[in-house]
Amino acid sequence: MAQKQVQRVRIAIQWGFLLFSLYLGATFYRFVLHFRSGGATPFVARPDGVEAFLPISALVSLKGWIASGAVNTVHPAALMIFLAALLVSLLAKRAFCSWVCPVSTVTELFWKIGHKLFGRNFQVTPWLDWMVRPVKYLLLLFFLFSIMLMMSPERVNTFILSDYNKTADVKMLDFFLHLSGTPLTVIVTLLLLSVFFRNPFCRYLCPYGALLGLLSRLSPVKVQRSESACVSCGSCNKACPSHIDVMHKERVCSEECIGCLRCVSSCPEPEALQMRLKGGKVVSGMLVAAVVLVIMVGASVVGRATGHWHSAVEKSEYQRLITK
Repeated sequence: MAQKQVQRVRIAIQWGFLLFSLYLGATFYRFVLHFRSGGATPFVARPDGVEAFLPISALVSLKGWIASGAVNTVHPAALMIFLAALLVSLLAKRAFCSWVCPVSTVTELFWKIGHKLFGRNFQVTPWLDWMVRPVKYLLLLFFLFSIMLMMSPERVNTFILSDYNKTADVKMLDFFLHLSGTPLTVIVTLLLLSVFFRNPFCRYLCPYGALLGLLSRLSPVKVQRSESACVSCGSCNKACPSHIDVMHKERVCSEECIGCLRCVSSCPEPEALQMRLKGGKVVSGMLVAAVVLVIMVGASVVGRATGHWHSAVEKSEYQRLITK
């Protein structure tokens, strides 16, 4: 596949996941509405994929899985999707962020709009960027310390079986349905900032992205530059949404690389910039796309096949929890 076409494939996959996420959200809303309306609206099955938006529950589930060897039955899909995202990062850099994550899709849309309006995207002053970028790692450290280190297996089990965790997806839905005050201000501010700056939430605040970035350093594939073929035009640097100085690197190992391949697609010399295995073998954009799709879709297939996908919370239990 030609390098230029890779971006069309990436964007198609990206928007496919976003639209599917909206479908899951709408279906889950109908599921909850059935109970809150006292059965006046038709019952629809709860979409298990909505658990992709429960990363905290997934992290607790991971701790429980490590401690007991058993996958919890309350939000099993959350763990399967979380593990899939980790696997993508281990094999294809932070491709989850640039090929799958709906938040990244929306912010990319906003900074592309900003680029059309102003003819460019702006860059945070280096000293401020240096000061703010660690925030996402501090947030990650907080969650890892609080859950993976401080929570005992007993507390993990108690949390997993708690009414709070059972309705974590409902609370998430209510959060977005009733946005106001500080949360609304923060979201609107981040969206406005995204018009001027590329992916500010991903770069500075997302602990999920921070974890995937650290894991991605172990990925065997990296963007690699051939010094002999490079014409030092700077196209790769301009295209990179993470502001990595690709043009002066032999191999891009940065945890900020989101595996979007925009730098590769923008390069006028096909041999100068390519995604390669450590041994030198070229990894095509189509192969990256296949890896992302197989792993993310495979998480559902494997989860269903092994009985680790559907929540064990009964309809009567949801009736009690949602209407209490």
